[in-house]
Amino acid sequence: MRGVGDSRKDTANGLASPHRMSRLSKAWRVLRSSPLSVAGLTIVVVFLGVAVAAPVLAPCPEDATGRRVNFPERLLPPTSAHLMGTDDLGRDIFSRVLYGSRLSLGLGFAVVVVTATLGVILGSIAGFYGGATDELIMRIGDILMSIPRLLLAIAIVVATGKSLPKLVIAISLPWWPWYARVIRGEVIRIKDQGFVEAARSVGASSWRILFVHVLRNLVGVTVVQASLQIGRAILAVAALGFLGLGVQPPLVEWGLMVSIGRTYMPNWWWMAMFPGAAIFLLGFGFNLLGDGLRDSLDPRTTLVR
Repeated sequence: MRGVGDSRKDTANGLASPHRMSRLSKAWRVLRSSPLSVAGLTIVVVFLGVAVAAPVLAPCPEDATGRRVNFPERLLPPTSAHLMGTDDLGRDIFSRVLYGSRLSLGLGFAVVVVTATLGVILGSIAGFYGGATDELIMRIGDILMSIPRLLLAIAIVVATGKSLPKLVIAISLPWWPWYARVIRGEVIRIKDQGFVEAARSVGASSWRILFVHVLRNLVGVTVVQASLQIGRAILAVAALGFLGLGVQPPLVEWGLMVSIGRTYMPNWWWMAMFPGAAIFLLGFGFNLLGDGLRDSLDPRTTLVR
C-alpha cells in the first residue's frame, strides 16, 4: 500500500506520469488535427532532413565548400543540369542552398537555446523571488526591449567582431526579455500551487523547489515560445548576413547568398530568389508549427511578440 509520504512525494513532484502521458497524447491529437500545423511540421522536418543529408543530396558538394570555381558555367539559368542555376563563380546554387540549410538551421537553434536558457533562468528567478530581484531583472529587460533587436545585434557585432559564436551572442542578448516575461508570469502562477506547498512542507530549499519542481512545469510554454522564435532567429541570422555582418565567405548561408545575388538582379534573378525562398519557406514552416504547438501545449498563455 502507498502511504501518505508517497502521495505527498507525488504531489511535490508535480503531475503524475500517466497524467503527463495523457496530456502529451491530447496535445499530439490537437496538433495533427490542424492541417496548417501538420503542414508546418512537414516543412520543418523536410528542411531538417535536407540539412542532415546535404552531402548526399547535393549534386556538386565541392561548389558549396568553396573548393571549386567554374567560370565557363557562371550565371547559367536553371536547367536540368543545375536546378537552381549557377552563381557569379559558376557554382551550383542548388548545392549551396542545401548546404546553407545546415548553417542557417544550426545558428537558429543555437540562438534559441542561448536565448531560452537566459530567459528561463532570469524569468524564473524574477517570478519566484519577486521584490528587488524581480524589479532589477525586469527593468534591465525593459531597457533591452526598448531598443530595436536587430539594431542592437548590429551594434554588438560591430563592437565585438565577426565570428559565429559572437553572432549567436549578438542576436541572443536582445531577445531574452521576451522569454523572461512569459516565464515570470508562469512562475508567479505556479509557485502558490499545491505541489509547491507540499515540497516546502517536506523541507525542500527554495532553489530545489525552483529548479526541480517549478521549472519542470515550464517545458510546454518554453517549447511554444522557442518554436515561434526560431523562425525569427533564422531571419535575424539571414539579415545580418545580408548586411555583411553575419556569416562570412567561404561559409555558405542563405542571407549571405541573397546579399551577393541582389547585385545581379533582375537579369540573374535566380541567385537571390532561391535562397530567399528557402528563408521564407523555413520561417513560414516554423511559424505554422509554433502556432500549432501554442494551441496544443499551452492554450492559456498569451505570448509576447
